[in-house]
Amino acid sequence: MFIKVLKSKSFYLAFICTLVASLLGFYLKNFKGLELIGALVLALLIGMLMQLIPGLKRECHSGVGFISNKFLRLGIILLGFKLNLKTLASHGPKMLLLALVVVFVTIVLDYIILQKIFGNAKKLSLLTSAGCGICGAAAIMGVSPSLDADQDDTVLAVAVICIMGTIFTLIEVGLLNAGYLAMTPQQYGVLAGSSLHEIAHAVAAGNAGGAAAEEIAVLAKLSRVLMLVPVAFLFGFLGQKFVPQNKTERTQHKLPIPWFMLGFLASSIIGSYFEALQTILPQLVQIAYIVLGMAMAALGINVNFRVIRERGGKLMLASFIGSCLQLGGCYLLASKFF
Repeated sequence: MFIKVLKSKSFYLAFICTLVASLLGFYLKNFKGLELIGALVLALLIGMLMQLIPGLKRECHSGVGFISNKFLRLGIILLGFKLNLKTLASHGPKMLLLALVVVFVTIVLDYIILQKIFGNAKKLSLLTSAGCGICGAAAIMGVSPSLDADQDDTVLAVAVICIMGTIFTLIEVGLLNAGYLAMTPQQYGVLAGSSLHEIAHAVAAGNAGGAAAEEIAVLAKLSRVLMLVPVAFLFGFLGQKFVPQNKTERTQHKLPIPWFMLGFLASSIIGSYFEALQTILPQLVQIAYIVLGMAMAALGINVNFRVIRERGGKLMLASFIGSCLQLGGCYLLASKFF
């Protein structure tokens, strides 16, 4: 089946389309304002626009399904090279403890708001909670296989997290420039890195506080990225709750443990401790984002716009409330402990 897909016309058409979308996303993110959206979400949006090309979605259907699944895993594995474990360790356990608290509390609190209060679907609520708690689109894509989530839920969660992250980046920068955040550069960096959703958001907000704040923001954010590994495995077990209960169907649905996350962790270890690779790490990380961008574009080509229209409003409001609480909690933690 694997080889058959790779030899098909659908795969090559999908490969070319998603590669173009990914590279175009990387180009467009250099324009002012678009850096807040980020290359991955831009690739997703370009993929959505490609649906306007007559017959494209039908012709590359099996190919985009393959790319959104397999390229996602490859991209996450390569993304591990971005996470320098020695740098995180040099800042002591306090940063990792902060990440653990923020990720755990955010996911639990957001899930309660999204699912229990606003009544969003369970898988969609978990995907969105993971995006808020860990690292935006990459986290949603990372835990999606664990939950066996469908593409509509994944795309909807990514879209909402992108919007929320952009809004709260502007809020934090606005509060800083208006003088409402009485914080040291380190405290502000911790706030930006612990409260914002995408790495691009943390970098943009941290940069507004100066070089020192930006460095701390990236470290705080990457500490949360490290939590993607245990959360993905935990979601693999939680995903079993959404599998039908009769014995026949349970046999067909094996525990969706995301073994590729071990590849992410292995890449982090290799990139952190093998000196010979240091010169090519930036290129490996760039390849990771290009591959992830292709997976995002593939999701965009297959997205169901009706689902976004019908379910997006309630999810957006719940995410906004959760993001407000996350911002307030991270402000208290950054002010008191850093």
